[in-house]
Amino acid sequence: MNNDAFTIRGVSAAELDAQLDAFASLLLACVHDGASVGFVLPFSQDEARAFWSARILPAVKEGGLVLLGAYSEGRLAGTVQLDHNTPPNQPHRAEVRKLLVHPDARRRGLARALMCELEMRAVALRRSLLTLDTRTGDKAEPLYASLGFQTSGIIPDFCRDTLTERLDPTTIMYKPLSIVA
Repeated sequence: MNNDAFTIRGVSAAELDAQLDAFASLLLACVHDGASVGFVLPFSQDEARAFWSARILPAVKEGGLVLLGAYSEGRLAGTVQLDHNTPPNQPHRAEVRKLLVHPDARRRGLARALMCELEMRAVALRRSLLTLDTRTGDKAEPLYASLGFQTSGIIPDFCRDTLTERLDPTTIMYKPLSIVA
């Protein structure tokens, strides 16, 4: 994963099913590196695999979730999700979920490239507002700000730290998108 070249593409339900172990390994590596993405240690490969197969695979199959994969040297190096399965009164927005870049593939622009592709997919779906939350102070927070996301607020004690019992705040962010008529 040390090569600077990578490709980003949409991942179908069939492809996700075939690559469950790679997606599980990516999630596992990120959680073990301290990523606050909904899981706490101890966290196993089986639990990571169950997340992708039980939660993400059905949403991709149903068409309400866009899953992007970033590949380097033929291996999964990163991923992000665009949840556009919104209620009838919110057809204009989508939520960014689970931006993950393998620790060995960081600092190469992969997260930024994933987010840029995600925005293009959101615009293609005619979504004019993106929302997300990120643990306050995490490495991703300045990335999101540099991409034009604005902070709407901080919720204290929102999530448990990955490694300890400490409760961490989360920053809620949003970005308006321009939709061409």
